Amino acid sequence: MGIPSEMRDAWINRRKSPLIPSTYEERLAASRRCTQEGVRQGAKAAAIACVVAAVPTLIAVRTIPWAKHNLNYVGQSLIISGASISSYFITADKTILECARKNAEYDHSRQ
Repeated sequence: MGIPSEMRDAWINRRKSPLIPSTYEERLAASRRCTQEGVRQGAKAAAIACVVAAVPTLIAVRTIPWAKHNLNYVGQSLIISGASISSYFITADKTILECARKNAEYDHSRQ
């Protein structure tokens, strides 16, 4: 009561057909690549944003009287981490969406 070998071979060859855009495993691998690239780009953007936010914040706390009086260590860290976190998520989201859009485009040259 199994599948005849000819039918099984036909199904296997159908999977490998160039007309079918991709299998589940290929789509899963592509989505993992997109996610990893998004994480990588987000981490780079967060590191840059951390430096860009930390330098003026720390300079302002030491030179501007209002900032010196009103921004304690927690306030400084919230400013810096807020900039880093937002840049990470914005960049990662944009990168993942761009990569997914590239993967979703249908290749018309295969026809």
